[in-house]
Amino acid sequence: MIRPETPADAAAIATLTTAAFLNAPHTSHTEAFIVNALRRAGALSASLVAEQGGELVGHVATSPVGVSDGTPGWHGLGPISVLPVYQGQGIGSALMRAAQQTLRGQGAAGIMLVGDPGYYRRFGFRNEPQLEYPGIPQAYFMVLPFSDVLPRGTVTFHEAFGATS
Repeated sequence: MIRPETPADAAAIATLTTAAFLNAPHTSHTEAFIVNALRRAGALSASLVAEQGGELVGHVATSPVGVSDGTPGWHGLGPISVLPVYQGQGIGSALMRAAQQTLRGQGAAGIMLVGDPGYYRRFGFRNEPQLEYPGIPQAYFMVLPFSDVLPRGTVTFHEAFGATS
């Protein structure tokens, strides 16, 4: 079952996010701090959990991003987390589809993320050379527009993405 997070879920989300990224390559191990900082800042446009048998097994967060050309309505996706024992069972895919549906329902223009192209391309994400996220190789910065309108410029994620505690 996928549902919006509740205030009572915050500690379990932090625990599962930490566990999900514990042995992941290319991580700063700050993902749980980022989610908490986004929550404290009121910057979560969507925060969804996957629940199985009363246990939270996955989570996805989205938050508004800025684009230097001023185009509104874009959101960053991440982190997306699934407890290691449940990875590979489609929970991450279900969370991704639910996040897309939620953002479309909110009238979002699209989603941007930093991640593995081999995983995210199957959801329709692609690289767009007219968009840049500084410090990240272009191959790992991907977008999923919900229309034919695509912004141009430098992307800025919420300052919470710099959280270290």
